[in-house]
Parts: sequence; structure tokens; C-alpha cells
Amino acid sequence: MTKKELKEFLDAKVIQYNLPEFLQSDPIQIPHLFSIKEDIEISGFLTATIAWGNRKSIITNANKMMELMDSSPYDFIMNHEASDLEKLQGFVHRTFNGDDLTFFVRSLKNIYKHHHGLEDVFSKATDTLPLQAAISSFKSVFFEIPHPARTTKHISDPLKGSAAKRINMFLRWMVRDNTTGVDFGIWKKLSPAQLSCPLDVHSGNVARKLGLIKRKQNDGKALAELDANLRKLDPMDPVKYDFALFGLGVFEKF
Repeated sequence: MTKKELKEFLDAKVIQYNLPEFLQSDPIQIPHLFSIKEDIEISGFLTATIAWGNRKSIITNANKMMELMDSSPYDFIMNHEASDLEKLQGFVHRTFNGDDLTFFVRSLKNIYKHHHGLEDVFSKATDTLPLQAAISSFKSVFFEIPHPARTTKHISDPLKGSAAKRINMFLRWMVRDNTTGVDFGIWKKLSPAQLSCPLDVHSGNVARKLGLIKRKQNDGKALAELDANLRKLDPMDPVKYDFALFGLGVFEKF
């Protein structure tokens, strides 16, 4: 396939999958339950944090998290009492448990109270750093308050070689425009041109078959390789191809 043919093929797949029907089986449906900016970004961040494993289970447990926060995540985070946190203790999604969720609530309160929210933390870091390094900077802010050591594994660090799939997915949700009703476009301080594709087993396998990645592991180096090749196809919105790669892998078994 020539570069022109590859672009035409992937552009067609983006059009095919970047549609509201995509929401029916994807965790992004959770932040679509909300209309307030802070509720959208907090629910999106928490949902993305547990987005590994069976997608039906991710959606079920993300809904449970929202119910535990009285379906008003921003209000819960900013105004909870110590007794409100007790009901979070029973939460479990794979290795993410009630202790982790309790810390995430405390950390998010710190971020909204002292750092002007999630968007500001990411955008300030990207003033001086490329996005993947900015994710590492975000992790430092997220864990600047006392925290359980075990919880640090739930935020990836690209500077330690991670592809940071879940945070890159969350950033896609927040930054890419909402023209087709899938992503939100509520963050204006970051540009779609800065984003990286969420790299997982599905998108990685398809990318290798299409010659977009040569590296075998789905790590930070593979992400850099994929980034470079997707930017050749669309430098202004490279992460739109997440829909094509994911759709080909999950729905078409490409």
C-alpha cells in the first residue's frame, strides 16, 4: 500500500467509526452522561483510569464509581466529608480498589483547589514540555499529597517507557472536537496536533500489519514510532486514526 492509499484507507475507516454509534460499546459513554465541564473531565479521567480488561466490565464499574459519587463527581470531590469516603471502600476493578479510589478523590480535590483543575495541570506542563513528558509532570502533581505507594501504578509515566494508553485516551476525549458527537472538545488550552494515539493490543496489532510500527512491544518507543507515522498522514489531528486502528482491530479482526 502506498502512503496515499494508506491515508485514503484509514481516513475512510475514521469516517466509518467516528460516529455516535461508537459510544454504545465504548467507555467514553460514561462522561457523556454529564453536561458540566468538571463532571465530564472527572468522570472521563476516572473511567479512563480503569479502562483495561473487558469493556463491558469497564463500563459497569465506571457507572458504579459515578453512583458512589452520587452521580455528581465534581460536587462529591469538592464537598465530601470523611464519612462519604467510607462507601468507596468496597469498590474494585481488577487491581484498582477502594483505597485507590479514595486517594484519587483526595488528589482531584487538591488539583481543583490548588491547581485550577485537570486542564490547567496538563496545559501548564505542555508550555515547556512535549505531551508525553507533560503526562509525567502531571503524575508528579497528582501524587504531591501523601498517598499509598500501591496507587502510583495507576498513573502511567511515559518517561519510564510507558505508552500511557489510558491517559492518552482521556486526552483524546477532552481535546478533540465534538463535531461527530464522540469526543468532547471541552479543553481549549491543548491542541489535537499535540495528542498521541492510545496504543493498546488492538491498535498496536493493526498498526504493525499496516507498517506503522515495527517495534514489537506496545511501549513508549512504539508510541513514538506510531506518532511519527500518523503525523505524516494528518499533522493537525493524528489521533483521529485511533478510531480506524481500534475499529479495524476490535470490530473487523483485521
